Amino acid sequence: MNSSTDNSPGSPPASLLKALQKLLRPMVRLLLHKQITYPQLAAMLKPIYVSVAEEEMQVPGKRQSDSRINLLTGIHRKDVKRLRAEPEDTSGTPSNISIGAQLIGHWMGEPALQNDDGSPRPLTIKSQEGSPSEFDQLVTRVVRQDIRPRVILDEWLRLGVAQVTDDHVTLNTGAFTPDTGFDEKAFFFGKNLHDHIAAGAHNLTGHKPSYFDRSVYYDGLSPASVEQLRQLAEELGMQALTEMNKAALRLQQQDQNNETANHRINFGVFNYHAKLSDSGKRNEKADQKPNNEVNDS
Repeated sequence: MNSSTDNSPGSPPASLLKALQKLLRPMVRLLLHKQITYPQLAAMLKPIYVSVAEEEMQVPGKRQSDSRINLLTGIHRKDVKRLRAEPEDTSGTPSNISIGAQLIGHWMGEPALQNDDGSPRPLTIKSQEGSPSEFDQLVTRVVRQDIRPRVILDEWLRLGVAQVTDDHVTLNTGAFTPDTGFDEKAFFFGKNLHDHIAAGAHNLTGHKPSYFDRSVYYDGLSPASVEQLRQLAEELGMQALTEMNKAALRLQQQDQNNETANHRINFGVFNYHAKLSDSGKRNEKADQKPNNEVNDS
């Protein structure tokens, strides 16, 4: 049997274990930086194992029992019973993040709010001739809640999402993720990595159609070359995000009265660079050619 597809008990694919070790290393680095110990992580994993086993590993026509979840997860039956009885955390997107994302999406997606080149244009923040400012109108139209526009603007200024100049508010071009604000960055960290890993797990388990998951990898680069590529990645990445946002906003508005409009999509772009460690350097006696690849997973 092919080791990459062998799902027999006790013999997970070696290639998957190796990939998981690689995936977990930066996660553990973050955990240690934030003083999250192994016992804390293990305590977090228990209810997740039980929840996933209960919801996604059912046998058709049979009730999911504590014994079967114990068999699937290796978690003691007493812990399984206790965890299944505890209420699940159903907290959704924090309101300040949800509201901000909606406003940014409309600001970057509506033609009336854009410059000739398609970038978000500055909006007035002071009322003129008795009419609400452009920013106030945007907040009132999109949010539809009793939230003062000034409260949102002050939060955006704190996070670096926007800046104010000459009675106008300007949206930062990189506003899809805040520059500051740990809670906000942590939310998007969880949301985006969850969906990326979910897409990769979908592909590894053989479900069709596969999700698009590609990357370009090169080593043997100088710091100056990496900086040039970083700038190009940001430029092309923002172009892709902006175009996806415009199309998604248009289709969302088109689907408002469609009873099947109960799906979501998350499209992201990432860029990472680092110096090769001693263990990661190419073998001088082996192939001297630089490594490069276009990843297709």
